[in-house]
Amino acid sequence: MTQPRVLVIDDEQDVLDLLTRHLGGLGCEVRTAGTGELGLALAMRDPPDLVILDVRLPGVDGREVAQTLRADARTRDCRILIMSVLDAEDLVDIDADAVLPKPFRRADIKKAVDSLWGVG
Repeated sequence: MTQPRVLVIDDEQDVLDLLTRHLGGLGCEVRTAGTGELGLALAMRDPPDLVILDVRLPGVDGREVAQTLRADARTRDCRILIMSVLDAEDLVDIDADAVLPKPFRRADIKKAVDSLWGVG
């Protein structure tokens, strides 16, 4: 299997750093974006296999990012993993493949990624 390409979109640098290290250790190629706008630009230029997306972002929020990804032919098939402190019932309007509750542990990341396509 080729190295899965993951795009992590979160406005917290410590979360980006943590996920970059951990996903890299699972064999993923990781790119990061600190805003929804930058994340969308990166995803459209080079569509990832998986987008790990925070819901609460300044500017273009996670809901809008997910909606835009699903609406575009280049990115509609990428998997979307939502990260959020919000309860699951507050996220039902988002077309995502999985939810990773914040705060999370390293084991939670691996379990979520494994559930999407068995990396690691």
